Amino acid sequence: MPLYKTFTPNSQTTVKIWKIEESYDDLMKPLELKIHNMERDLKMKSELHQRGFLSVRHLLRAFGYTDQDLYYDDNGKPHLKDGKYICITHSFTFSGVIVSNNTVGIDIEMQRDKIGIIAKKFVDYEFSYLDKDADDYVRKLTVIWGIKESLYKLFATPGMLFKEHFLVIPFNISDLETVAWIDYESKKYRYDTAFIEFEGFTCAY
Repeated sequence: MPLYKTFTPNSQTTVKIWKIEESYDDLMKPLELKIHNMERDLKMKSELHQRGFLSVRHLLRAFGYTDQDLYYDDNGKPHLKDGKYICITHSFTFSGVIVSNNTVGIDIEMQRDKIGIIAKKFVDYEFSYLDKDADDYVRKLTVIWGIKESLYKLFATPGMLFKEHFLVIPFNISDLETVAWIDYESKKYRYDTAFIEFEGFTCAY
């Protein structure tokens, strides 16, 4: 069972990351999925998506939960029946789950050069401190995207836009943390955010 990494950002929060190496059948064997989730899994476009979906259920087991303990609201945000906060992510060969006593968000992204092409779709203020010629430009963009995605998952409010409503304060890759703001409908929300890198991927939370 490739539970890849476990860490505790604070006493109330735990992150678990899974490296997806097993076959679909091996991932499915020990699981008992709700009928709805079984149907959802079978409808997925690719086996990679299916394996990502199942690996998240293995992460739930690592936390002591089952598929029965998880449900989703009308905005697609996951919840746990015991009242703890949860957020879920998967990207290619990695998946991650964060569980906390406080509201949380998480995102895993592969570091890819093409993020530079779409940067203008999710970056505005951050261009003031980014250097397009720097060696870490793609890595920084990936951190910014991951932070904004994790905040979007946390807030789960239709109509929020990465470029207009999310701000990531200047950071260095070596910092492994920064502050982000949501500025939405005349209200401002401040969040402590952090990130790690592994095997060409970035996990922000």
